[in-house]
Amino acid sequence: MHTGSPGSPPSRKPLTVLVLVAAVLALLFGGAAPALAHTALSGSDPADGSVLQTPPRQVTLTFTESISFPDEALRVLSPANERVNPRPAQHADGKANTARVELSGELPEGTYTVAWRVISADGHPISGAFTFSIGKPSETAATVTTASPDDTAVGRLYGFFRYLAYSGLALLVGAAAFILLCWPAAVALCPVRRLLVAGWAALVVATVALFLLRGPYEAAGSLASAFDPARLGRTATGKPGIAFLTRLALLLAAAAAMRWHPALRPVRAGDGSPPPDFGVRFRLAGTALALGLALTWATAEHASAGLQVPLAMPVAALHLVAMGVWLGGLITLVIALRDRGAGGRVLPAPAVGRFATLAFRAVAVLVGTGLYQSWRQVGSWEALTGTSYGRTLVVKVAAVVLVLYVASYSRRAAARLLEDPVSAGKAQRTPEPEVVRVAQLVGASGPQEVTGGSGGSGAATKGRADDGDADADGDGDGDGDGDGDSAGPSPVEESERCRRGLRRTVAAEAVLGVVVLAITTLLTGTQPSRAAASESASVAVGQEPQAKVVTVPFDMGTANHRGQVQITLAAGRVGENTVEAVVFSEDGGLATVPELRLTLTQRESGIGPLDAKLKNQKGYWATYDLQLPMAGEWTLDIVVRTTDIDQVTVHGTVRIT
Repeated sequence: MHTGSPGSPPSRKPLTVLVLVAAVLALLFGGAAPALAHTALSGSDPADGSVLQTPPRQVTLTFTESISFPDEALRVLSPANERVNPRPAQHADGKANTARVELSGELPEGTYTVAWRVISADGHPISGAFTFSIGKPSETAATVTTASPDDTAVGRLYGFFRYLAYSGLALLVGAAAFILLCWPAAVALCPVRRLLVAGWAALVVATVALFLLRGPYEAAGSLASAFDPARLGRTATGKPGIAFLTRLALLLAAAAAMRWHPALRPVRAGDGSPPPDFGVRFRLAGTALALGLALTWATAEHASAGLQVPLAMPVAALHLVAMGVWLGGLITLVIALRDRGAGGRVLPAPAVGRFATLAFRAVAVLVGTGLYQSWRQVGSWEALTGTSYGRTLVVKVAAVVLVLYVASYSRRAAARLLEDPVSAGKAQRTPEPEVVRVAQLVGASGPQEVTGGSGGSGAATKGRADDGDADADGDGDGDGDGDGDSAGPSPVEESERCRRGLRRTVAAEAVLGVVVLAITTLLTGTQPSRAAASESASVAVGQEPQAKVVTVPFDMGTANHRGQVQITLAAGRVGENTVEAVVFSEDGGLATVPELRLTLTQRESGIGPLDAKLKNQKGYWATYDLQLPMAGEWTLDIVVRTTDIDQVTVHGTVRIT
């Protein structure tokens, strides 16, 4: 329900707001430059797909932003699926964006798998895997799960309590704002008080559950490990755990305020007590408490990482508070419109007007902060349809547009209710006419009945119904004023009809608001579009081997002159490359040869042959400054001399990127 000033006629504000939103979106997304946000793997040592001649002593991963990790963050598995890193991961050289594990001393030849799972700066687990080989590639029995971190029993339960936490915040903030800023007397209504307590209780339960589940959620553990003291201790010292504990402390402070403040104690409706007075300081304290609760989300989720963090966190907090004021306030308004209390207390029209103004301001804050967060997390028009976050955001925008459309009807109903609140109030206080008996008039056949108001001064008798002048105006109402008001609804009936219409439209708006809240919660658990784009780029580089390996067999037709030569180009891209060549004998062992030559040719472009100028490194042949000028398919011409008189030329191909 969004209106301007109370009593203002319906206007085209929702359409105006939508036009402004579209214009600002065009400016933001149209001019947004690519930027790195959140965490993605940027490199590793050994590199993905590389073939090493000697076993490495450690494995190091580098990420785009700072990370944290549980004990099982980094696992290195042998070809036989045996773990070869005896100790947990540590930050390399004190750098917060790295993870390193030391390897066992004796590592056999073959392909090794590195599986990793770390916690990004915004609190979400990310995982992945890659391989490297020692000596030569081989088959491997290592298995690594590729399921989403949220697609587990713990992940699904964690997601449910995240929804519950957002719902509790909306009910608590919205009900409190309605009581403090719109209608203080609502504190006497039992349903409103129950709504306030329900929001507080839901937020407490959800926060405790999230704290317990955080350890298994980060480490992909089981539900049984939720009460593990060691994991609880690590959670309590991490950023999300500190946010949960701070939230609980603020909720305890809120409970103390609700329990001990005189204005919030139960009041018997209709006992003549004046409306509670909360005071300016209490309202300011409530505002600070709401912002503090919202900041416990902002400091541990998307706003805490990426672009413009000092600005993003307060903006995210304002967005959450505005959401709670609007959605929770709508639900409270529906209850207040339905419930009259034990003393027949009715929600006054000025209170509706105050909430209308408050809701309009809350929606304005939602739109402004939402635009900024959309630009920060999406960054381009293409990302709106090319990423899960962008597509979910489009659905949210459509839901918000529908809410604004329904809110326009709420605004009209509120405007009708506010048109003449004074007369409506008088109508509610006018007592029913009473029937009295008066002395018999001359010519009357019996006692006459007179109806009168509270003063009993006006008399319209049955006997006058036969008077030819009683309805001289012919309007049928007997008052002679010609307005025919008895045929239309009374002020009380008109007021009640407006309230029923307002109740229906506000209820529909609240239901749609719950849908928007659910989508918002889903967005907070979805990887932002900027992060997805940067991770896709990193994955593309990672999936494309950073070292190209070509194995070519050769056969000279004589004993001991059969084997294969393995050529490794690192990084296998345009520019400077390192080339290493190893000759294997027929039984798979290393073989020494007196000469090995390599030339590269790109026939499509007429480039080459380029002599690699391999040099004997006592066991293998290598060069460290081969320049490849163009991407594409290159032909390798390899000359292998096994004796002074025996040599063979073999060919292979490699794709340079």
